[in-house]
Amino acid sequence: MKTGRCLCGAVRFEADAVPDTFIICHCEMCRRWQGSAVLGVVVPDEGLRWSGTERVAERQTTSWAKRAWCRDCGTGVYLKSTLDEGKDGEATEIPLGIFDDASGFRPSDEIWIDHKPDSYAFVDMGQALHTRAECIETMPYFTTYGSLEQERER
Repeated sequence: MKTGRCLCGAVRFEADAVPDTFIICHCEMCRRWQGSAVLGVVVPDEGLRWSGTERVAERQTTSWAKRAWCRDCGTGVYLKSTLDEGKDGEATEIPLGIFDDASGFRPSDEIWIDHKPDSYAFVDMGQALHTRAECIETMPYFTTYGSLEQERER
């Protein structure tokens, strides 16, 4: 079991069956949400328990996903697809930085790599690299994702 919390501790989670991998996203929206590339662990909703949910604020930030944060301290606590709401097999992407123990994880994919600023780089740990075009090819709902201007036009 893994646990985590926001900066002030008002929002907490416990999760069973947490994978040991995370995704790195370099799109503009993720960078603005977290202040840098997002390192997100995709956790199955089955076995994911939250406390302090009355302190969570959510906003539909793209045509297909919502982001949430703690109302008290502002920590981003999750990203959730709204395409599959209510279906079996749902999952929530939780920022690696809010896990109480972020050790033992490794990157599996680095997406929107062609949108990564040149001011930082991640060590090559064997993660697959995907451009914006490749992301859109495999996940068509990404067509406008990653550009705040394009999402505002929707």
